[in-house]
Amino acid sequence: MTLWNGSFPFYPGANACFPFDTSWAVIVSIFLSMLATFIIILPGIRGRGRLFWFLRVVMGLFVGAVVLTIQFTRDWETGWVTANTSYKSFSHALVNVDIGLHIGLAGVNVTLVGNPVHQLNETISYNEHFAWSFDADYDHSYDEGLEKGLPSPILYVAEKFTSQSPCGVHRQYRISSHYASLTLWMAFCTWLISILLFSMPILLYGGYMLLLTAALMLFSLLFFFTARSTAKCPIRFGTAALKTDYGGSFWLTLVTGLLCLLLGLGVIIFNSVQPEKLKLVFNLDEGKGEEEEGWNKPYLPAEPSSSAQDMLMVPLGELCEVMATQQ
Repeated sequence: MTLWNGSFPFYPGANACFPFDTSWAVIVSIFLSMLATFIIILPGIRGRGRLFWFLRVVMGLFVGAVVLTIQFTRDWETGWVTANTSYKSFSHALVNVDIGLHIGLAGVNVTLVGNPVHQLNETISYNEHFAWSFDADYDHSYDEGLEKGLPSPILYVAEKFTSQSPCGVHRQYRISSHYASLTLWMAFCTWLISILLFSMPILLYGGYMLLLTAALMLFSLLFFFTARSTAKCPIRFGTAALKTDYGGSFWLTLVTGLLCLLLGLGVIIFNSVQPEKLKLVFNLDEGKGEEEEGWNKPYLPAEPSSSAQDMLMVPLGELCEVMATQQ
């Protein structure tokens, strides 16, 4: 390929470097709006139960936001390397770049940023996404990248995850990501059920649902761990090697799962050991408890009063005399 005025004429311009899915920004905005709404109505809560109510709202919204957001994040596994490498095919020109690999549940993101950004009369700032979700074809996305003429480092990294690659990691990552995503959607459903049970209030079963939510979140980490534990081909750029490690989404899922585990165990233990303190945390006053106990008591026929019994015990003759006197 020849140069035209110091540029590569047959390649399109670089994609804007936008390293995250806007879906998670929408989810976070929705949950923050809900939190602001609850803060507005917070002064209407009476007494010391206001603090407990606010903590329950914050914890519930935090867990729900995390479970939904990590479905769309792309940093379950990340890695960066700085290297001097060729920029385009059929060219011997070398550039100094930062190459990033970001693996999420929906696919792979490869980031390429120049040091400095402007080299070879071009702006080197790429962020390409190659999806492997159910409705996407990873190999087709890779072929489209070849047709667009993406930079060689991006195609080199993306090629490692194709189904035809000798590395053989495509199947493991794709299947593990699908199962992890499925368990997280189930965790979101159990979180909704726990919120419903706590508001009814059925505290014990709400604690069970929190434990189930924690178990599902931890299982999603296990599924993703099985993919990462498989043998991977080395990704090298000269003497530099691109190595990956667990990213922010992985650790956030772990922390949230352990938090749900502790909260669920706490509810169950307090419900059996000190139920009165648990009711205090959930703003259950004694009147409501007595009312709930009243529904469980069987209704018995009313006993006759003592005056009515005395009337029934009067002899029939005396009763007739009294009635005659009154007339």
